[in-house]
Amino acid sequence: MVDQARARRLAKRISAIVATAIEYEIKDPRLRFVTVTDAKVTGDLREATIYYTVMGETVDAEPDYTAAAAGLEKAKGVLRSKVGAGTGVKFTPTLAFVLDTVPDAARQMEDLLARARAADDAVARVAAEAKPAGEADPYKIPRDDD
Repeated sequence: MVDQARARRLAKRISAIVATAIEYEIKDPRLRFVTVTDAKVTGDLREATIYYTVMGETVDAEPDYTAAAAGLEKAKGVLRSKVGAGTGVKFTPTLAFVLDTVPDAARQMEDLLARARAADDAVARVAAEAKPAGEADPYKIPRDDD
């Protein structure tokens, strides 16, 4: 078993190698908008999981996740050889690519927070204009100044 610090360092190095190779060396147009977000390596350094996300060509365009996955699958062998050459470990880890859902979850959380803020603002506006149904202080007791 290898210590976890070495596995984290190797994962970081693999992430950098794969990201650089996708950006500069692999000429597959399906990988133009792929961004490597994270990598994890098993304790025995035999398997690496690389997390990626795909951005759309424009702000409104939906990313093509299936084409990106197919492009990564096709480039897996080249990427693995680049990882082997760039890391210098005895056994080059196998690569598995997993679509990172964190950006989508963060976007959904931001939408939920925006709706909650809007609801809070609406309640605050109603509360600011509200008046008591009866007297302002129903527990007011007249004092005897004897």
